[in-house]
Amino acid sequence: MSLLDEIEPLKQSALAELHASADLAALEAAKGAWVGPHGKFTALMKQLGSLPKEEKPVAGKTINAAKAELESALTTRREQLELQAALPKEPIDWTLPGRRRTLGRPHPLTQVTDDIVRSFRKIGFVVADGPEIEDEYHCFDALNTPADHPARDTQDTFYVRGHRPEAGGPGPSGGGLVLRTHTSSVQIRVMEKQPPPVRIIVPGRVFRRDNADATHNPTFHQVEGLYVDQGVTVGDLKGTVEFVFRELMGPDTLIRFRPHYFSYTEPSFEIDFSNALVKKLGKDWLEIAGCGMVNPAVFEAVGYDPEVWTGWAFGFGIERIAMIRYGINDIRLFYENDVRFLRQF
Repeated sequence: MSLLDEIEPLKQSALAELHASADLAALEAAKGAWVGPHGKFTALMKQLGSLPKEEKPVAGKTINAAKAELESALTTRREQLELQAALPKEPIDWTLPGRRRTLGRPHPLTQVTDDIVRSFRKIGFVVADGPEIEDEYHCFDALNTPADHPARDTQDTFYVRGHRPEAGGPGPSGGGLVLRTHTSSVQIRVMEKQPPPVRIIVPGRVFRRDNADATHNPTFHQVEGLYVDQGVTVGDLKGTVEFVFRELMGPDTLIRFRPHYFSYTEPSFEIDFSNALVKKLGKDWLEIAGCGMVNPAVFEAVGYDPEVWTGWAFGFGIERIAMIRYGINDIRLFYENDVRFLRQF
């Protein structure tokens, strides 16, 4: 039998074995047996060199056509077997209704943060950001918090291991690294880099050594703000706070200031608010934020002349706003990643 006479029978045998492959492993075995480096069809192609010169063109053309047909059959059978492997083993009732895909949405804390940022942007504030691992200088010293202040004790503040100047007591000025206890440190960083006027808000995560319960968590979120310019007064502060909280909590919201003490503002105030939500809780007023006029010592620390510039600062917890807004009585719900809770917002 001549070489040309062998091509067609070999091709038919190869096609039959490829089509009969029951799975991908059997298909790969058939491929190796016929068109692999040591396959029967490959061996046939190697015999071309022994043919007479006048037979080579016809034999070469016939072999290439057969090889192309085998490769096409191999590709088709592989696709069939891959699709078959992807189908479920159990029978499917194709008449059943489809499963609707649920859509994701922002976390409730993200939604509240976005609303806060949107409110402040309406009146010209921009968002600033800074590191969560902060040095003591920016977190405490530059904010007029003395070295012996209770907030700097390890019972209240997380210090980074190996960066606590004096374990068990307050360290020297600016000597340690902490997980920031407030985002006020970003205000210092902005004022160090930027001359007045300044109009910023700083939303972000902060850390306190609190035991987790219904109203406390060792990590939570704050938004703090700073406005510095010439002739800034407490009236500007009160007007801004009233605008923002009415945007967030409804047009019926009332605001009142109570005298308080913060080391980096003077005078300082606690902010209470009242609206229909508060009334439903059986209260007349709820404390919501702290604020005050920036202490001249803070301006001196960043190189601002307190005789020329005045300003106010504020801060409040984002979780507290969300809890009041949505009627949530346990802060831990925000961190449990329970889809049943999150899909309500």
